[in-house]
Amino acid sequence: MSTVLPKFAIPVTSVHRVEVDGVDVFYRRAGDTNAPVVLLLHGFPTSSFMFRELIPRLAERFQVIAPDLPGFGFTTVPEKRAYRYSFDGLAHTLEAFTDALGLTRYAIYVFDYGAPTGFRLAMHHPERVTAIISQNGNAYEEGLGDAWGPIRKYWSAPTEENREVIRQNILTPEGTRWQYTHGVTNPESIAPESYTLDAALLERPGNKEIQLDLFLDYASNVKLYPKFQEYFRKSNPPLLAIWGKNDPFFIPAGAEAFRKDLPDAQVKFLDTGHFAIETHLVEIASAMEDFLDKEFSR
Repeated sequence: MSTVLPKFAIPVTSVHRVEVDGVDVFYRRAGDTNAPVVLLLHGFPTSSFMFRELIPRLAERFQVIAPDLPGFGFTTVPEKRAYRYSFDGLAHTLEAFTDALGLTRYAIYVFDYGAPTGFRLAMHHPERVTAIISQNGNAYEEGLGDAWGPIRKYWSAPTEENREVIRQNILTPEGTRWQYTHGVTNPESIAPESYTLDAALLERPGNKEIQLDLFLDYASNVKLYPKFQEYFRKSNPPLLAIWGKNDPFFIPAGAEAFRKDLPDAQVKFLDTGHFAIETHLVEIASAMEDFLDKEFSR
C-alpha cells in the first residue's frame, strides 16, 4: 500500500556512513535515488552540516549527497590509517567515496576547500561531472583576498612561529565566528549552531594540527590553478559561480575569472560574506534549481 505525502511534505535527509580508503566517511543523503545527483562539497572549517537547509530544498528534484571530508564533521580516520592530510589525499578519499556509492554522473557544488578537492575529482573524471556550482570556491590567483596574507607567509616560511600565528588567529572560536559574520549586514542573523559546532569540532584532540597541515598544503592548490583552468577549457562544464561579494578570502575577481576559460559561465553576486548560504539560502537554492534544471534537461 503506497503512502501519499501531503503537498507540504519536506524530503527527509538521512545520515549514513561508508568505509572507503580506510576512512569512515559520514554523509547526508536525500531525494529519489533515481534522480540526477548533486554532490555538495563543504569547506573549512565546516562540514555537511552547512547544507542542512539546502539539501531538502534540492531533494524535491534531485538526489543530494553531502559527505564530510576527512578531518571535518563526523567523518573519522583511524589512527592506524596514518592518513596524510593534503588536498590530494582529500580528493583521493572523495573519489573512493563516489566509487563506493556508484556515482558515475553528478553535478558538484563546491565551496572553499570543496573547490580544489572537487576540481581534482573533475580533472580525474571529466566524463562524470555534468555541471559545477561554485559558491566562493576559487580557481584563480586574482580570487585570493588580503585575508590570505598570514597564510601566504606560512607557505613561504613554514616555521613554528608562522604556524602559531595561524593557530592563534584563525583556529579559535572567535576566528571561526568571524568567518561566518564578516561582510554580513546583520551578523546576528547567523544561526549560532553553525560556528559553534565548527569551533567545538576544531577542539578535538589533534584536529588543529590537521588544519594547520591543510593550510600549508593549500599552496598546492594555487600551483594547480593552471591545471584546473585547462580542465575548464577542455571539458567546458556548465558553471554557475554564485558568490558572497564581501568574502575576505575569495574576492569577486575569482568569480569573474571563470569567464576567461568558460565564456558561458553564469556569475551572480550576493551582498554577504564567505558563508553566503547562511544568509542567502533562498537565492542560492533558487539559482541552483534553475541552473540544474536547464543542464539536466539537455
